[in-house]
Amino acid sequence: MRARDLMSAPVVTVHPWAPVKEAAAVLSEHGFTALPVVDDDERLIGIVTEADLIRGRIPADARTAHQRPEIPSVAETSVEQVMTTPVTAMSSGTDVADLCQALVDAKIRAMPIVDGSRLVGIVTRGDVVRVLAREDSAISADVRHRLEIYGGTGRWKVEVHEGVVRIVDRYDDKTDRHVASLLALAVPGVVGAETVSSREDPWS
Repeated sequence: MRARDLMSAPVVTVHPWAPVKEAAAVLSEHGFTALPVVDDDERLIGIVTEADLIRGRIPADARTAHQRPEIPSVAETSVEQVMTTPVTAMSSGTDVADLCQALVDAKIRAMPIVDGSRLVGIVTRGDVVRVLAREDSAISADVRHRLEIYGGTGRWKVEVHEGVVRIVDRYDDKTDRHVASLLALAVPGVVGAETVSSREDPWS
């Protein structure tokens, strides 16, 4: 499975000159934890996270304010002043296993997906968790649909158990079996795939 199979697109973004309050409103409205920052050409130039927004943004209680330095007004602060840059990003062809490892290693919750420097999608930890939670029946229907597009209806038998797909092909074509396995592996929620011909299937 590649990043393109999992990413959300189009992406909700913010410009660097937008006020911090606007970015906070977008994060709050959509329930996001991070918001990519792009220029006029949709090129990724940074990312603003919940942590970026709350760091030094909330005024101290009036009873202890004298003990803390004054903070800039939210209205006077732009996204560019608080965003994280440069930002880590990956291509749409990145293996999701590598993407997940990067999310964990970097301790980040969202990974922008780019084509060159142009933002094309985003993958969050929540996206990955939802894939892991997919029901076998949903995975089976998705795999079957892709196989029917490739090789027609009535040719394939699909079984899924705990995300592992077993495909039985009525015909004995090694190339088609290889393609069928690759198509299955591209389906969100699939953790393994095997394709055999009907003569190799004891249950046929």
